Amino acid sequence: MDHIQFQREVPIVRTCDVLVIGGGPAGLGAAIGSAKTGARTTLVERYGFLGGNATASLVGPFMTSFSADGRVQVVRGVFDELVRRMEDIGGAVHPSKVPAGVAQSAYMKPGHIGVTPFDPEAMKLVSAELCLEHEVELMLHTVFIDPLLDGERVQGAVLHNKEGLQAVHAATVIDCSADADVAARAGVPFKQGRDSDHLTQPMTMFCRVGNVEREAVDAYFAAHPEEIEERLAFASCIRAAQVSGDYAPPRERLSLYESPQPGVWRVNASRILGADGTKVADLTRAEIEGRRQVFQILGFLQRWVPGFERAVLLDTGAQVGVRETRRIEGEYTLTQDDLMTGRYFEDTVACAAYPMDIHDPTGAGGGVSNRGETANVYHIPYRCLVPKRIEQLLVAGRCVSATHEALGAIRVMPPSFAMGEAAGTAAALAIQEGVPPRAVPIGWLRETLESHGAYLGSAT
Repeated sequence: MDHIQFQREVPIVRTCDVLVIGGGPAGLGAAIGSAKTGARTTLVERYGFLGGNATASLVGPFMTSFSADGRVQVVRGVFDELVRRMEDIGGAVHPSKVPAGVAQSAYMKPGHIGVTPFDPEAMKLVSAELCLEHEVELMLHTVFIDPLLDGERVQGAVLHNKEGLQAVHAATVIDCSADADVAARAGVPFKQGRDSDHLTQPMTMFCRVGNVEREAVDAYFAAHPEEIEERLAFASCIRAAQVSGDYAPPRERLSLYESPQPGVWRVNASRILGADGTKVADLTRAEIEGRRQVFQILGFLQRWVPGFERAVLLDTGAQVGVRETRRIEGEYTLTQDDLMTGRYFEDTVACAAYPMDIHDPTGAGGGVSNRGETANVYHIPYRCLVPKRIEQLLVAGRCVSATHEALGAIRVMPPSFAMGEAAGTAAALAIQEGVPPRAVPIGWLRETLESHGAYLGSAT
């Protein structure tokens, strides 16, 4: 590969305590958590709105924020504040009101008790207002380019927007890019995909459809209760269409979620195999193939699925939904066994209960299981957010330090909110204490998170 030498003088446009890269669920948690704890915080987001996968990719609902038995809400804090704000304007249903096995939870049970239906437009507005209320400095329409490094210490980032190249100096940077972009470019070691072949989970192009008749869908499942119990929603429709050559996407079941708006459903059904979310050629192919599959699925829904006969396509995601890319190597790597046993950590900063949801990188199978492979509540330690080798950098979201299997559980949006809030709070406290983020006093961090409404579980 040929190279060129590119050199520019870049203006420093801001100086802040904490710089958060990425305005998705993890970034929102990090920015608001940091600002609540007294740090001057800047949040950088490449789109003209916040929300990440929740808005740009139309991913939803928020998966469960409750314990597996549905008795305890384990993701609270910033996440709960945002959901309640959306609920106040008619843009969400609080997860405490959503049981498993109903239309809003895609007629699924494992991992689907206490999901949160929400309107992405409400999410865009409320997330921005919440940031502004906490005096987070927003830089929308701004893309991360490279970290500013002094040896192995991150000091900010080079960015790009309509004004050209810009630099922001920061005491600490939090990588909430979902793909560990900052960490990887700063030299943090990382892994990608499953150990056997490094393949990552397939991508999905979400869409929303309107004119759905919920009563007809309810009647279908009343006649096919086994599909709920066997985790194969609409499988009989798929099999019938496959016999007629009328269903092509490599997926053995449909995940169709009723939205807060009457007749509007989210469709999680497309599947793009063999695409690497860190490669532009693969992302380009996935965008095009995903939208092609959406139209194929729409035709299938209209012809084969009761209640969807008059369905119309409302929109597709602005970008394809990516489940997995890089995972940093941190001070601790969360494992499948940790999730199965519900292992308690002295530095627990987040709890969750979503099951391991691993979509087959090469086929139609995979997804949420009900075989009890995770505890009722499991714990995420602070060390998973602390990268090896590089100082003044934290990571939150689906690119934290975890195995491929563990990531299959913690990659969803509610845990990302919680991990982000922990990272932002830690960054602010580290500045107050005059120590690097990896040395923040854990007791103080946990006390502060709990005072802000976080749930951190217990040792028993």
